[in-house]
Amino acid sequence: MNKLSDRVNRLGYSQTFVMSNRAREMKASGVDVISLTLGEPDFDVPDPIKQAAFDAINENYSHYSPVPGFLELREAISEKLKRDNKLDYKPSQICVSNGAKQAILNVLAALINDGDEVLLPAPYWVSYDEMVKMMGGTSTLLPTSYVTDFKITAEQLENAITDKTKVILFSSPCNPSGGYYTYDELWSLARVIAKYPQVTVISDEIYEFINYETKTTSIAQFPEVYEQTAVINGMSKAFAMTGWRIGYSACPEWLAKACEKIQGQMTSGANTVAQRASITALKADPSEYRYMIDAFKSRRDLVYGLMKEIPGFKVLLPKAAFYFFPDISYYIGKTLNGVEIKDSDDFAMFILEHAHVGCVGGVSFGSPECIRFSYAASEEELKEAMRRIKTLLDQFN
Repeated sequence: MNKLSDRVNRLGYSQTFVMSNRAREMKASGVDVISLTLGEPDFDVPDPIKQAAFDAINENYSHYSPVPGFLELREAISEKLKRDNKLDYKPSQICVSNGAKQAILNVLAALINDGDEVLLPAPYWVSYDEMVKMMGGTSTLLPTSYVTDFKITAEQLENAITDKTKVILFSSPCNPSGGYYTYDELWSLARVIAKYPQVTVISDEIYEFINYETKTTSIAQFPEVYEQTAVINGMSKAFAMTGWRIGYSACPEWLAKACEKIQGQMTSGANTVAQRASITALKADPSEYRYMIDAFKSRRDLVYGLMKEIPGFKVLLPKAAFYFFPDISYYIGKTLNGVEIKDSDDFAMFILEHAHVGCVGGVSFGSPECIRFSYAASEEELKEAMRRIKTLLDQFN
């Protein structure tokens, strides 16, 4: 007898954690594994943010916060959105959550009925499809590829919208592709979305600051779709605060109230000490933490040069975030060292077992012909990882 709910049985495990756990197991058994699986900055939290956390503890911020977060933090988020994104959101439109993941789930829970359709431009972050399943919705994938810079077009979006479409969910900058939508590209999408007032956009902007070319544009900047957009962001990537679990949504008033209602019945307010530290982080000039972005850019340039030399890899230069997402379709359908490569998940496992480099297959990202490497690692590790992969694959070419 299966005692688990249909909801749980519908869900899959995160392939990111499957591969990172396998890499840890191999390391624990004595194998020298270089894991490039997790999307986590390898920097420590900056000292001023840590000091703000110490101060919060000493000032006894140990009690429940308001469900949507401390007013001072929501004011700081409001100021940040105005300063960095030209967006006007009142504190009452902001809900602080236990990471950006919960912020997305809050919005989906507020919008999705059983059978409602969510459009996912692929590749997408691995949890999006599972989140939609959790809420009883149905995902419709909008495929892209290496050739299209992993971005959808306005025409493609228009052709995909149906009477059942309730949400469009995407990230820009994108995990896993490392690309982002330009102002003009978002404007073309916004003009389509504005025709369908029943559709809400969930714009995941967690990698906003890690953009090597320009300031990232938010689709909420376009007045035509402001009331149709939920902006998602958080502290994990820009401030290396992954374990502190602070994310937030900025939404139209009606949707923000719904998110607060949902969160009030699930978790209440987020960690109080982390909230107080986040105020300090957000009030600082973004240039204070530019050193992390500069380091990521240097690593990106290093890996790009090395990855282009790997046989069978078709690779774009990522313009944002800290991932490479090469197309490895050359190897799909081949048998390597007796291992049949049916898709990129098989290929990622082959790389882990034979080159001892951890990466993540693209199946759960909606792109079964690609694999994702995080370059949030030291330059020495990155050089050695690329050397191992090239040495392994050279023998098949």
